[in-house]
Amino acid sequence: MKKKVIFDTDPGIDDAMAILFAQASGKIDLLGITTVFGNATIENATRNALYLKQRFSIPAIVCKGAKDPLIIPVGDPTTFVHWQNGLGDIELHDSLSVSADPRIACDFIIETVRSHPNEVTIVAVGRLTNLALAIQKAPDIITLVKEVVVMGGAFGHNGHTGNVSPYAEANIIGDPHAADLVFTQQWPVTVVGLDVTQQSIMNHAYVQKLKQQSDVYGDFIYQISRFYSDFHKQSVGLDGFYVHDSSAVAYVLAPELFKIQQGPIRVVCEGPAIGMTLCKTLEKAFPVDGWQDKPTQQVCIDVDSQALLDLYFNTLSG
Repeated sequence: MKKKVIFDTDPGIDDAMAILFAQASGKIDLLGITTVFGNATIENATRNALYLKQRFSIPAIVCKGAKDPLIIPVGDPTTFVHWQNGLGDIELHDSLSVSADPRIACDFIIETVRSHPNEVTIVAVGRLTNLALAIQKAPDIITLVKEVVVMGGAFGHNGHTGNVSPYAEANIIGDPHAADLVFTQQWPVTVVGLDVTQQSIMNHAYVQKLKQQSDVYGDFIYQISRFYSDFHKQSVGLDGFYVHDSSAVAYVLAPELFKIQQGPIRVVCEGPAIGMTLCKTLEKAFPVDGWQDKPTQQVCIDVDSQALLDLYFNTLSG
């Protein structure tokens, strides 16, 4: 049976690659794509989701979501990573024959989860604002969601601590209050952070081979990833790019590829460490302990990176 998934996203080059991974797998029933600000403006993110829906005949409903964080001011789109349109420098159609659902993202999440109790996995690979708004509006969904898989955060494993600040990852620092709210609810959360996403690298040879062997997706992935690859080369000296959002999809498809640590998770919401994610693994009680009454969640701390890369390649070229 296919896994029912709502994909909450800010497309985004790596977001697009992850959406196509889910679509190509044949194991995911993509019920909806809900958009959020981040890599692109909410207008561009929604347009990009619709572009993918049309070009690759993705049946998922697309819903426009939050344009700014719960509390802090909205940051600029990361155009230096994803370019002005959010999908590298490829030319996009001016007009589309598909359109977004009139419902806002949080309402779609609420209605879909209520319609499929304990069946829907929410895969969130952008700011967590839409999920937080859904919780605030309809807290009953907390007991109805099967699982939440988040690409975000960094916990210091494998030497990875942050990519926006020394201790914060982009999706979390973009709306830390939303992230803290999502992580501290009584629903099962698995965080796929930089600890594992920066362990897997798609190098130039990998993407070139994918271009040759994937008739449906290969050329598109090659084209959008040129700008993304150049950013990684200039910023961190990589031949290729880290596998961020697709690692969250890989967890849904093959959780056995990941090593897990458990504990309650909190997010720093102010000061120089804003956006830092902290998982308490000690059972000891402390006089001041903001983790003690919070639910145990899961953090991915290691991954079989070669198996993950093989899974992506075989799925997209199969």
